[in-house]
Amino acid sequence: MQRTPGTPLNDDPASSHQVGDADTPEPADDSSAGSPSPPGGRSWKWTVVFGGVGLVILVLDQLTKALALAHLTPGEPVNVIGSLLKFNLIRNSGAAFSLGSGYTPYISVVQITVAAGVIYLSRKLGSAGWAVAFGLLFGGAVGNILDRIFREPSPFHGHVVDFLQTPHWAIFNVADMAVTSAAVLLVIQTLRGIRLDGTREQRK
Repeated sequence: MQRTPGTPLNDDPASSHQVGDADTPEPADDSSAGSPSPPGGRSWKWTVVFGGVGLVILVLDQLTKALALAHLTPGEPVNVIGSLLKFNLIRNSGAAFSLGSGYTPYISVVQITVAAGVIYLSRKLGSAGWAVAFGLLFGGAVGNILDRIFREPSPFHGHVVDFLQTPHWAIFNVADMAVTSAAVLLVIQTLRGIRLDGTREQRK
């Protein structure tokens, strides 16, 4: 084909290369290509899980305590599952297993400190296991804190309501169950090598 004046050189390699450079976008960098966000970017999701679990435990604890006070009489246990589970209402002025009954204000301060520490660390959550464990721990701690602050005989000297009894074990409540479950879950997460932020330890 004969070229006339003014006709573009479409078959010129250099021209084709220039056009291609202008029309083809450069590859995006890693951050804009959808690479995984850092653990801190996922923390709000697990903070919501933490708060939800904590709220459920707190409501359940206070509700069951109110029912126990309304329907149970101290010193008159009620068999629920034979001798395996009884409802037996007591008021505990101490910590677990009724230890430290003369140190109720100090126990209250320790529990408040634990709850505050859990809230502070919850900002770094990056794992479902840690989020659930923190929720159990927070809900259980606050459930017993409310008893110590608002129940008789006086603020920060209040007695915790316990009503669940199993053989060869101290009488406990839902908050105690949650705290114990949280401790077990935290140990499991640690043994699995999962850190608070969701990353896994590199083991040799």
